[in-house]
Amino acid sequence: MNQVEALEKAILERAEMMAEECQNRAEAGRKNILREASEKLHLREEKETLLAKSLADRAYLRKVQADELKLRAKMDHMRWNLVQIVIDRLQGRMQVLVEDENGYFDFLQALLKQAAAHIEENKLQVSVNANDLSRLKPQWEALTADLVPGKQFELLDKSIETVGGCLVTTADSRVQIDHTFEGRLSRLERNIHQALVERLLPPIGDGQTL
Repeated sequence: MNQVEALEKAILERAEMMAEECQNRAEAGRKNILREASEKLHLREEKETLLAKSLADRAYLRKVQADELKLRAKMDHMRWNLVQIVIDRLQGRMQVLVEDENGYFDFLQALLKQAAAHIEENKLQVSVNANDLSRLKPQWEALTADLVPGKQFELLDKSIETVGGCLVTTADSRVQIDHTFEGRLSRLERNIHQALVERLLPPIGDGQTL
């Protein structure tokens, strides 16, 4: 083999080596590209999965919150109805008490004593409804003469609108104690509502759901 042929052979061998090297690099590059593409696709799938899960969780949370609001509204409505039922029953019991004259007069005397204990003035004026006025007038002196030592109770001729009870005031009307059924009920209504909430329909806690 002469020098020319030897040189050609060396060039061909070098070319084949370079071609193989390029092929190996190309194959490695293709594998890298495929791996990076696969990783990117996997990351994208994970992100889409997380996004879908997040959207689903938000939708579920919104539904739970909406259901809780509906339940709260329903329970509030039930509480209100129960309060009204209790008030109606209290009014019925008050009317039964009013019809029992002896028991009712004892009740009025207790109210007058309680009012007198909270008003310093000695002369007090008492207002009642028209029915009680006609019943109390003939017996007023006997009922109140020695009721509270040092206190005088004047039964006013002008009646007031009330189911029962009385309104006690000073002569100048600067101090008054409302012992009518409606006045006492107004003061007790909040306690009645609270009792119903605690005993019959406890509120939904922060951690509770449907």
